[in-house]
Amino acid sequence: MTTEASLAYVEQFQSEDDHLRTARQHAETVGVVPVLPGARAALSFLAGAAGAKSVAEIGTGTGVSGLALLRGMLPDGVLTSVDLEAENQRLARQVFLGAGISPTRFRLITGSALDVLPRLNDGGYDLVFCDGDKVEYGEYLDEALRLTRAGGFVVFDNALWHDRVADPSQRDPETVAIRELVERVRADEDLSALLLPLGDGLLVLQKPH
Repeated sequence: MTTEASLAYVEQFQSEDDHLRTARQHAETVGVVPVLPGARAALSFLAGAAGAKSVAEIGTGTGVSGLALLRGMLPDGVLTSVDLEAENQRLARQVFLGAGISPTRFRLITGSALDVLPRLNDGGYDLVFCDGDKVEYGEYLDEALRLTRAGGFVVFDNALWHDRVADPSQRDPETVAIRELVERVRADEDLSALLLPLGDGLLVLQKPH
């Protein structure tokens, strides 16, 4: 399954509705890159598999991943999402409300993830999704493992980073940080982990029970 046709087939496996398309249009307008459709579908699936009632997200963007997570969570589940840009979150809020998500089901916090995450509760989340500053991925892992309950999931987007992570000649700071994250997770015998070629790559790990 390495041909472009097969990878495109995977990305198109689940269709997207008008709300997701609106969120993607907003993303293009403000210049952010949302999760691709395959990764978006995986987020909904994982939130459902975790029976998630509480999810934390680093990188709200314009709401593509947040809407995916909210749709996979339990009906009364709450998403806490952090982003540096208030305008992005304003657009995400529009998308969530337009899709019929109650405002009581999401909490949008504007600020730096490394400033906000330490204020969140230990073990208070069923799933933590990381899609912020790639250079900070190692620090996100530390915070995410603290935040996630035993048996919960931590997910990183861009784990393949435009095919750069698998190419050892690529040494830019973002690629190196992601590569170091992947190697750290692989070396940790206490973590169950998968590296999935969906979207731009998803690294999924489960906190030990």
